[in-house]
Amino acid sequence: MKKIIFALVLLPVFSNAQFKDLLKKAEEKLNSTTSTTSSTSGISLSNTDISAALKEALNKGVSEQVTKLTAVDGFYKNEAVKILLPDELQKVDATLRKMGMSDLADEGIKSLNRAAEEAVKEATPIFTNAITSMSITDAKDILMGEENAATTYLENTTTTDLYAKFNPVVKESLGKVGADAIWSKIITKYNGLPFVSKVNPDLNDYVTQKALSGVFTMIAVEEKEIRSSIDSRTTELLQKVFKLQD
Repeated sequence: MKKIIFALVLLPVFSNAQFKDLLKKAEEKLNSTTSTTSSTSGISLSNTDISAALKEALNKGVSEQVTKLTAVDGFYKNEAVKILLPDELQKVDATLRKMGMSDLADEGIKSLNRAAEEAVKEATPIFTNAITSMSITDAKDILMGEENAATTYLENTTTTDLYAKFNPVVKESLGKVGADAIWSKIITKYNGLPFVSKVNPDLNDYVTQKALSGVFTMIAVEEKEIRSSIDSRTTELLQKVFKLQD
């Protein structure tokens, strides 16, 4: 699968002199309000071109990552984002496994990940809105910013809305897949064991936060990968804008 989500973030593989020259050329293009032609590449680019290309890259990349996470086992079988028990319940998991109830513990963990997979289905419209609302200044800041500038932009502009969408879905999903019953059974069994401290956690916020973390973790992975790839110029517009780093 071609990686293009953050195709316009500059690759940190140049010498200081080359990098400064690269930044100067890119900034000259970004500061131009009309279409201009690079004397070295002969490519006509405007601020609008650069903004449109960045939005195109973000839209496709986000769509691909969200699709991965919403698939069955999108969280559960992805070690980078798999949701495990909160710290206060690690002792529950360990005790259940020691008592020969590993299947029950596994089912409880799976239910948390299923809830996250369901919740992330709500993410695409929110990301799309954030990308559509991106200004030319936003595009310039991402292009000329830190190596995680695109991830940071999406995190800053979508987290509040994503949480508001994810949380009720997590709550409903935990009930729909029987996670509430599973955890009630797990905690009841655990609390019935001798010499244990009783626990009664609310997992809705925990799973919601982990779902958010998983989304941005995968976006960050995509951003990191694109920095070492030159095979992402899948459209003429992206090819033209990519010339900024050549």
